[in-house]
Amino acid sequence: MTGKGPAVRLRAVAKSFGDTRILDDITIDFRAGSVHALVGENGAGKSSVGKIVGGYYSADEGSVEVFGKPVTRFSPREALGRGIAMIHQELQLVPELTVLQNVFLGLESNTAGFLGRGDLARFETLEQTCAFGLDPHAKVADMRIAERQKVEIMRAVAREARVIIMDEPTSSLTEDEAERLHQLIARLKARGVTVIYVSHFLDHILATCDRVTIMRDGRVIRTDDIAGETKQSLVDSMLGQASDISWPELPAAPARHIASVVQMENVATETGLRDISLQVRPGEIVGLIGLVGSGRSEVARALFGADRITEGTYSIMGVQQNSRLNVTRAVAQGIALVPEDRRKQGLVLTQTTRPNVSLASLGKISRFGFINPRKERRRTAEMIDHFGIVPGKIDGEVAFYSGGNQQKVLLSKWAVEKPRLLILDEPSRGVDIGARQRIHEFIIEMAASGVGVLLISSELEEVINLSHRGYLMSEGQIFAEVDCRQLTVETALNRIFRQQGAAARTKEVSPQ
Repeated sequence: MTGKGPAVRLRAVAKSFGDTRILDDITIDFRAGSVHALVGENGAGKSSVGKIVGGYYSADEGSVEVFGKPVTRFSPREALGRGIAMIHQELQLVPELTVLQNVFLGLESNTAGFLGRGDLARFETLEQTCAFGLDPHAKVADMRIAERQKVEIMRAVAREARVIIMDEPTSSLTEDEAERLHQLIARLKARGVTVIYVSHFLDHILATCDRVTIMRDGRVIRTDDIAGETKQSLVDSMLGQASDISWPELPAAPARHIASVVQMENVATETGLRDISLQVRPGEIVGLIGLVGSGRSEVARALFGADRITEGTYSIMGVQQNSRLNVTRAVAQGIALVPEDRRKQGLVLTQTTRPNVSLASLGKISRFGFINPRKERRRTAEMIDHFGIVPGKIDGEVAFYSGGNQQKVLLSKWAVEKPRLLILDEPSRGVDIGARQRIHEFIIEMAASGVGVLLISSELEEVINLSHRGYLMSEGQIFAEVDCRQLTVETALNRIFRQQGAAARTKEVSPQ
């Protein structure tokens, strides 16, 4: 039932940090046993509302009620005690612990102070509910972001929360994995659990949620039942104006005879890649098309000099690279990588916007080891203006920026000095539709200026529509080259699944 009273009620809630008001006059009822979406551009205040409910922020003004009881000073522990758990967009796991240890952290079974053996049985019961297929003994540090996201979700379910706040829960999941999560949400809803669902995936919201609150600039624009909403109506309310949802026009593809920026022939790596052959020409956008775990990120790391190549050849601007290739040498030759995990691998969160933008090009603004502060500030200001980074402060604290604005800072790091090859691994992960559009425009700008682009995205529609050519990948191999103008998501998936089936049959008949 979705017609019950509110599990959580916010009335005229406001929140500020210093002189910056991030929430103003927030009034929302989150009904018990319903799935309630929060949508809006990055910086609209969605995650901040989630953190108010989850006890990570306390309201400066207004009132909060949880199951009819008022809340004054709140903390995550107190929220959990009242039945509220939050799954963060930036995952809050302990990397050196196992899946099992992370899931039951703080809930471990023990006898007389000694840890018991019942947690594995509890995990197996939990797995029957979640159906994620995770190895309980795997170390989280060795897992991909998609698997870590599943661990975070299992943690919340394990705490038997009556309200679960999910902040971008599908940002790293494939469509199949997202569908399984949505099935889990339906089961939780049937048990009376309230799910507050923060997402930029409007199709997921339309298919999964009962109600939606649209936010803009820290305020509630409207709250309505999801019935009758469309993707276009949500976007128009988010942006405050009518807006067409469309893909940008690609620049003309370079001729086939143009020399490549990078070329790999029969490459294998220590990370499991084998028989990788590809090339990217100047001004060309090439997509790596495959499911999570297919080896796409490993190809990016090999091109960037982060993973050692054990077989085959790799050339940059026609010059073959030797076994001493590393990240420093790759960057010096014009190879740039925007990694999928911006917080852990892309940004220095203890630094402000200015040093983050300058980090990859210090040699261009330094002399005798000293940075020219005037030149650094000017270049940073240009990037802030170019990408529309909010807040527009040269020394803004990046750690507190929204996901979309953090991503724009990361892109600025490489845009300030145009590379030869720009590798983009999940460039629009966890960003709103406005930031996503700006990122897409940036990709087109780079290609139009002669930069080769290698694009990786779990959203197959994105990588297909933004690429001239693509390489289909499965199980660490490239098995086909395709013209993306003649490819659809359905045909790409069919070919990938056929390849997986063929590989499985080959394994079955191969001698042991």
